Amino acid sequence: MNQCSLQGSTTKPDFFNSEANTHSLSYTQREKKKKKSDRNMASSLNVLSQPCQPTILPSFTCSSSSSSSNTNSITVPSSNNFKFHFSSSKSGSGSSWLQHGFNSVNTAGINEYRRGPLHSVFPTKPAQVSSVQDLFEFICSGPLLEKIGVTAEMVAESIDKWLLYGRLLSQLFQLNELYLTVPQKARIYHYYIPVFLWCEDQIKQHRSTFKNEEDIPPLVVGFSAPQGCGKTTLVFALDFLFQKTGRKSATISIDDFYLTAEGQAKLREANPGNALLEFRGNAGSHDLPLSVETLTALSKLTREGMKMKPPRYDKSAFSGRGDRADPSTWPEVEGPLTVVLFEGWMLGFKPLPKEIVKAVDPQLETVNKNLEGYYDAWDKFIKSWIVIKIKDPSCVYQWRLQAEIAMREAGKPGMSDDEVRDFVSRYLPAYNAYLPTLYLEGPNGSDPKRLLTIEIDEGRNPILAA
Repeated sequence: MNQCSLQGSTTKPDFFNSEANTHSLSYTQREKKKKKSDRNMASSLNVLSQPCQPTILPSFTCSSSSSSSNTNSITVPSSNNFKFHFSSSKSGSGSSWLQHGFNSVNTAGINEYRRGPLHSVFPTKPAQVSSVQDLFEFICSGPLLEKIGVTAEMVAESIDKWLLYGRLLSQLFQLNELYLTVPQKARIYHYYIPVFLWCEDQIKQHRSTFKNEEDIPPLVVGFSAPQGCGKTTLVFALDFLFQKTGRKSATISIDDFYLTAEGQAKLREANPGNALLEFRGNAGSHDLPLSVETLTALSKLTREGMKMKPPRYDKSAFSGRGDRADPSTWPEVEGPLTVVLFEGWMLGFKPLPKEIVKAVDPQLETVNKNLEGYYDAWDKFIKSWIVIKIKDPSCVYQWRLQAEIAMREAGKPGMSDDEVRDFVSRYLPAYNAYLPTLYLEGPNGSDPKRLLTIEIDEGRNPILAA
């Protein structure tokens, strides 16, 4: 059973117990705490007794499912009993939780971190079935709340914020906030919003270490996660929420630091017969001086008017071998930055003893040596970490295959099954060698107090750790 959803569950979680007395409160005590939380929630959010009108921000381009000519406003049928309808559909693994065509096929905007127009589809009839109370209970059943230190009482007191964030994300992913399926609801309320709240808390802690008159550098949050597990979409969602809540953010990927096509050719020539360095990907195929230059420049964007252009990489160049994108296409980032979201499949990997990596794959010995320079180029800039943990690296192959099949079905160029197998095989040795240490000890140089580990299932949804 998908542990992110309530489907099939016959036991209702006790949302209202504190960590200290989860098993000791009597039924009466639990009911009193429940009523108190209910009162807090009702007093903090008046949508329970008043009509709800979605917040429309100036940069939104919202459209109705009908052919209305007015694309600048959204209306929801007024009701004194505002209700949500949540479908019980079990469909939705991977990016299929997204509908209206926003899936792995057309995520070029995500990969380039472009903020294009947003669309929301709203019904012409009143919403049905579930209430804010039901949504509250669904939120409290999420697997990440305890990890991020959020209690049911805290959710009740800030339910209006949860609703706002849920509305914004629904608009971003072209979903109808009143008619979410369970997979969609889980992805938004069990995953993206809790991670965003954790990031907000990390930013608060980071900024508290500086004096009022000091320039405060942006917090760099590192996302270490295998390919295909949804980290780019997660970062895209977080970046969007930061922008819409008035904080300036920047996004970068380790992909942005790949060697140029010429540099990659030289690396290949210097390591003949090493399949792990034949193409971009493993340690040794990145421009580390460019990484240091970029991360240093981003860290200095502390005031209005300061600008810089982080690099971007064009994976389609040279028949898919890739090359650094033309600098004229690099996005401009302007200060003062609050946060930098830095994602990559091998962020935080630590060099291991030679005999360990050779036992996994003899070709890893050179990669392991190259990895020694990555802490100073990447990891030392990262102050807060999110590690997305998988049980089996073979999931990477299935996730990549899903993406390529979707691209082919959409009439876009995509790798064949054999090409996908060959592509992923060049990464698996590093996963098998370095992930156990990453999961056991955390990223290279990380502070356990500033680390959030999220275990996900084959559907890319967070689950309760075993």
